[in-house]
Amino acid sequence: MHAEATAVSSMPSDEFFLARQPILGRDQHLVAFELLFRAAGEHEDARLTDGAAATAAVISHASQLGLEQVVGEQLAFVNVDEVVLMSDFVRFLPPRKVILEILETVKPTEQLLARVAELKALGFKFALDDVVDHTAEVDKLLGLVDVVKIDLKGVHRKALRPLAASLRAVDKKLLAEKVETVEEFQLCLELGFEFFQGYYFARPVILSGRKIAPSKLTILRLLELLNADAEDAAIESAVKRDALTSLNLLRLVNGRAAGSGRRIESVSEAIARLGRKQLRRWLQILLYNTPGAPVELNAPLLQLATTRGKLLELMSLYVHPDNVVCAERAFTVGIMSLADALFSMPMADILDNVELADDVRAALLHREGTFGTMLVVVERLEKADTGRQFTAALRRLGLTSKQVRDIELEAFDWVRELAYEAA
Repeated sequence: MHAEATAVSSMPSDEFFLARQPILGRDQHLVAFELLFRAAGEHEDARLTDGAAATAAVISHASQLGLEQVVGEQLAFVNVDEVVLMSDFVRFLPPRKVILEILETVKPTEQLLARVAELKALGFKFALDDVVDHTAEVDKLLGLVDVVKIDLKGVHRKALRPLAASLRAVDKKLLAEKVETVEEFQLCLELGFEFFQGYYFARPVILSGRKIAPSKLTILRLLELLNADAEDAAIESAVKRDALTSLNLLRLVNGRAAGSGRRIESVSEAIARLGRKQLRRWLQILLYNTPGAPVELNAPLLQLATTRGKLLELMSLYVHPDNVVCAERAFTVGIMSLADALFSMPMADILDNVELADDVRAALLHREGTFGTMLVVVERLEKADTGRQFTAALRRLGLTSKQVRDIELEAFDWVRELAYEAA
């Protein structure tokens, strides 16, 4: 049997999950996502042990859906082992959209090196995964790869500087993976790394005595008015009291109305055009925006927050079909779940500034209730952690792995469209 047929046949039909991890450039904007497939299982280290099968799943779904739905305008890093590299099915991936990530288990034989060179001639780009030392085996592949991924957890801090220097000396772009703190990011920035993978940007750095900026407080107050189903006049008045919010709202609605032939000039008309659901959603997004600046959906914290919001909304519609109010509250939980990282304040202090439903509050503070369980699922999926706690949370929600993948793809697509509208 051909290698590619073996890989595909060994893939469990539907019992796997897709994880999408952001990769940032030096300017802190998204440049790519690494796509990871994980098996559904009870074990904490549940994963697809057959690397070829995992990549077969990526390629199969990518060719069916188009990578744009999964990664938008960004590139996709896809893990490949020797079986995948030597097979034909790797050529179903579009070279302009992917970087093939050669796993650390791959041995640089003459046959393997010739195959990588052949694929490179077809336009594919390559990364070398999990490098922790500049070995002779690494050297054999260096001439063929574009990016070297250095595993920060596998390299002693004192060894990181000389390792980075030796790899940069041969003109390789470096990617730091498993970056967990801002301090680690700053060190790698100083050492000349080009790319960064990890959730350091989403970890709250609590600053004592920190206060929420007035423009953000205005948005929180507006959200309170919407939650209280206030009169249009009260909402319009609150928007007009803050010039930056008014500016952003008009910029937004005119961007969305582009091509309609008529520019909207008044706040009242902008609110009417958006409708309350969309107004609430865009105000939540504006929380993550620099005051007065255009909305940048490629800012990683905002992208992660909006993705979480849509994921929870769609999960809620699976768990509570046709309950639109519940779905709206779920979206709020998702998008507010990173507010502590945004404001550098404890979540409890942030929630003191806004009235939220008890189940939303319980989810944000303690990961309790149905919304809290949904948030646990999303947070673990981001880290490709599909072990016991993840599986138990899914069981409580009554969701299958296929439903979760469908929800993810719909959410990714929605965020991609949102970024297009906001551009």
